[in-house]
Amino acid sequence: MKRKRAQLFHKYFEEWIELYKVGSIRSITLEKYYMSLQWVTKLAPGLKIGDLDRRSYQTLLNAYAEDHEKQTTMDFHHQIKGAILDAVDEGILTQNPTRKVIIKGKAPREKKPKFLNQHEVQLLLRELDLKPEINWDWFILLVTKTGLRFSEALALTPDDFDFFNQKITITKTWNYRNSIGDFQPTKNASSVRNIQMDWQLAMQFSQLVRELEMDQPIFVKKRVFNSTINNRLKVLCTNASIPVITVHSLRHTHASLLLFAGVSIASVAKRLGHSSMTTTQETYLHIIQELENQDNDKIMRHLATLV
Repeated sequence: MKRKRAQLFHKYFEEWIELYKVGSIRSITLEKYYMSLQWVTKLAPGLKIGDLDRRSYQTLLNAYAEDHEKQTTMDFHHQIKGAILDAVDEGILTQNPTRKVIIKGKAPREKKPKFLNQHEVQLLLRELDLKPEINWDWFILLVTKTGLRFSEALALTPDDFDFFNQKITITKTWNYRNSIGDFQPTKNASSVRNIQMDWQLAMQFSQLVRELEMDQPIFVKKRVFNSTINNRLKVLCTNASIPVITVHSLRHTHASLLLFAGVSIASVAKRLGHSSMTTTQETYLHIIQELENQDNDKIMRHLATLV
């Protein structure tokens, strides 16, 4: 145990990642753990696991917070906290040094618009150059109308479309971070789902994919970068004189339009592939609160007529 306490903390953290995280979490999440490891190694290269106490741990967090926003610092804290709590359980540490820590961070950058309203969406769609063959404008239209995650939309093959019943089946994602690219599992079990399409989208894509290989990605011809679609979106938004958003914001836009249209939170959560309605409620809290205010006005107006 004495030798274990003398081990460098970043070495302990590295071994902990290898033992408990490799093979048990998605590769994109694992990359975040390794990024945290790099920061621990950089900020506390000589810190031994046995010397971890509240002061040294707070010092580490403060150093990290100098270059990161508060939420990012919180994420960093949660990742390394897992390893530290295991060190406590193993008896390497006698007390939990993460207790009552203070999370700091740089002032957050100005947030980009998270979603477009219905009028702005209509202006965006008018700018699309929807050619007879697949291009990124078709991708933008699809995500806007379905709320698919970026990696889910990239993984779509002609086999995933049921044009007769106007449904898309989501069973996989595309690992676009890999230089080769390959199919991967969905984010969670709830992400495996069927999404209803409107008749127009179904008709359009039935023509677009009819001559494509049934089991090959529709949109992926070579390595895909998130920035490629975001740059195209920037051009379209600028031309339409609307706020510039990202491809992920199209997913938020889709959800917000449904909520404002009166679709239930449960149905929106299922369509987006959220693991629980809590995720949907937390993500779209501001919209839900606005809708509740509108409902309160309706309730009061209705009750006022009961005389």
